[in-house]
Amino acid sequence: MLSDPVEVEGADELESARKKGRLTMALTNAYVQIYGQLKDVFQSISEGQAPEKFTRQHLKDIGFGGSNYRAVIPLLKAIGFLSEDGTPTKRYHDYRNQALARRVMAEALRDGYSDLFTIKSSPSPTDRDLIEGKFKSTFNATPLTAKLMASTFFALLALADLSEPPVAKKEEIVEVPTPKIEKTEKTEKREDGAVTLQNRTSLHYNIQIHLPATKDIEVFNAIFKAIKEHLLE
Repeated sequence: MLSDPVEVEGADELESARKKGRLTMALTNAYVQIYGQLKDVFQSISEGQAPEKFTRQHLKDIGFGGSNYRAVIPLLKAIGFLSEDGTPTKRYHDYRNQALARRVMAEALRDGYSDLFTIKSSPSPTDRDLIEGKFKSTFNATPLTAKLMASTFFALLALADLSEPPVAKKEEIVEVPTPKIEKTEKTEKREDGAVTLQNRTSLHYNIQIHLPATKDIEVFNAIFKAIKEHLLE
């Protein structure tokens, strides 16, 4: 086990952002200083039973009780292994299937670090300078902090298999109630005193919105803004 974390310049600001779960586009700023032990952590996840909630106490129970390991929990949330309240997700459970583990990790990295995959479709340690530069520019990180972020990414990358294409994700469908055609009658009085009936037909449209699988809230804002401007007004 390692001793308490060393002081890292600029780490306080990044730790605060990490605790709030802040992401810039699709690049997480979550990192750990014990990246060399991440393989052991994920092996324990794969071999052990999933807890009801993944807490610091659970980390301690599986042999990772040092304070350096606390940052593992925000990292697991950032790559979709845990929900915000610490509940293991489907991805967590899928990773426990050793036949799927490396592919599941690849999907997790493509989600949590998708900005890096727009730079290189298959990042490798030879791209370290490029990756560290991305962390520096995105989070205004110091060289040491950017190195820790990159080291965390590469430690996870070693557990992934990028050779297979990403699994197609189901689109979420938002349905509006079934369209209805309503026929209304309106009475109209003519100048000669006669009363006539006028039939009017109104249409109600059924609109299906296919939402993309993304964590970027701005994408959803843009979609619903467009709906409001072009369909509702």
